[in-house]
Amino acid sequence: MTNRLLSNVQRAAVIAALLFAFPAHADDKPKLILQITVDQLRGDLPTRYYDRLGDGGFRYLWESGIVYRDAHHAHANTETIVGHATLATGAHPSAHGMIGNLWFDRETGFTTYNVEDGRYRLLTRGASVDADTEIDPTQRAARSEGRSPAAMLVTTFADELRSNTGGQAKVVGISVKDRGAISMAGHSGTAYWFSKASGEFVTSTYYLDTYPDWVNAFNAGKPAQQFAGTEWQLLHDRSTYLFGDSDDRSWETDVGGFGRTFPHSFGDGSSPYFTTWLTLSPPGDRLVLDFAKEALVGEQLGQDDVTDYLSVSFSSTDYVGHVFGPSSLEAEDNILRLDRTLAELFAFVDEQVGLDHTLIVLSADHGGPDAPGYLQSLNVPAGYVDPDSWDRDEALARIKKKFRIKGPLIETYDHPYLYFSGDVKKDERIDQAALEAAVVEELLKFDGVSLAVSSSALRKGNLPDTALYRAVLRNFNPKRSGDVFIVFEPNWFINDFDGLVVASTHGSPWPYDTHVPIVFAGAGLEAQTVDRKVFTVDVATTLAAYMGTKPPSGAAGAVLEEVTEQ
Repeated sequence: MTNRLLSNVQRAAVIAALLFAFPAHADDKPKLILQITVDQLRGDLPTRYYDRLGDGGFRYLWESGIVYRDAHHAHANTETIVGHATLATGAHPSAHGMIGNLWFDRETGFTTYNVEDGRYRLLTRGASVDADTEIDPTQRAARSEGRSPAAMLVTTFADELRSNTGGQAKVVGISVKDRGAISMAGHSGTAYWFSKASGEFVTSTYYLDTYPDWVNAFNAGKPAQQFAGTEWQLLHDRSTYLFGDSDDRSWETDVGGFGRTFPHSFGDGSSPYFTTWLTLSPPGDRLVLDFAKEALVGEQLGQDDVTDYLSVSFSSTDYVGHVFGPSSLEAEDNILRLDRTLAELFAFVDEQVGLDHTLIVLSADHGGPDAPGYLQSLNVPAGYVDPDSWDRDEALARIKKKFRIKGPLIETYDHPYLYFSGDVKKDERIDQAALEAAVVEELLKFDGVSLAVSSSALRKGNLPDTALYRAVLRNFNPKRSGDVFIVFEPNWFINDFDGLVVASTHGSPWPYDTHVPIVFAGAGLEAQTVDRKVFTVDVATTLAAYMGTKPPSGAAGAVLEEVTEQ
């Protein structure tokens, strides 16, 4: 009897050990993982207007999900592709390679746009970037219409989910921006993005040879044209808005005649800027929502026992923030409308899949600073950096004389990196570390520059152990990063990009750029608010632990136990 009892106890212990060896939720995995990335959603913005929000959007997440209130990107260059790739891979840009929206490729001798790939043309003819009307200078830098995730050097969570399920998991990434869709879909999913040139959602031959019927049907309906003859009006009475009396500010930008005051007219749809206006206003998110709903049905996401993955990246918050500033009437109304968009998305997912069977994670690729004009009105020091006002000629003359450089010293500046010319890099007479140090010394004399770090110092790890230097190091990839990393003073930044003057722009290691929301909800998770500091690299790592896949190949984050242990 005793032996039998011991045997049973031992057997039970073995069974328990086996059970606990499996990931959390092994017997109750979600049917769908919905990853939402809101471009330029600074961490304070969802709660800034909380009393004005509805019940089904942000409130659903904040009141029923696990909310991390002190979440940050840990890298120094807070740009769109950098943040999206970090959320997708759980890796720092030093590992995933997406160090910026642009970088200078020394092998080709050209500046590279992060997801360009000439090997894979767009599947839709006439859908490439129109340089005459494109307001995104990084898009104009691309030398090819082709797109792929090839430049991303590590796997994403979505890749690992596909691998773990023998390729059965369906993975779809959707965004207005190509880089927002491509990075999240990973190497093995399918990405769709909005073409301003064609007014349709498109992809490249990297992903497909032909469009599915549901995509053809959606595009055949001319989705952008539903907004022709309409205008962007305020959702509520002007008197109810925090920025209701701030509709026309001198620092706001009028893009192509869209105006700086409500209502903003979209015209009859014939303007070359028509689709651009849609993307820098709530209709951009509306188009993404409508396409995402069609994808859910067309791809039958979440309809079997294999967990599928849908990434939806909303971009209007970013465009509105750039053009009008995060503290503007336009930005406020856009957040209120985004709240309704999220509510509609969640309601549709609930109808199609069930929120109890859907794990939702929401975050942002970066935050954003307020427009200096707004901060100055509050007596906060802020301003725009104007490199043309620097006495660069004198500084360059001193350096070139010291190192006996006859030709150009600088090849290009692709934020946040300064790249030396190829001839200078190849000159064996020059002590590259000493040259970099000399350039750093000169840069620190210029107005607006807070920090400059040489690549030699980054390679050697010869840096003070501070949060700022660690953030710069996490952004350093020796094959892509430039020779000097430049950080501007808090609330100071360059706002003139090839003639496009913006109200605000991101890309710094300061908290207004790094602070983003991280919220997990759905799938039976219980509401919880967490105040400890966490990082965006933790998201993909946590998703992998939750699903029992191996971590993405460059993952550096920690597992958020509040999610996995429920």
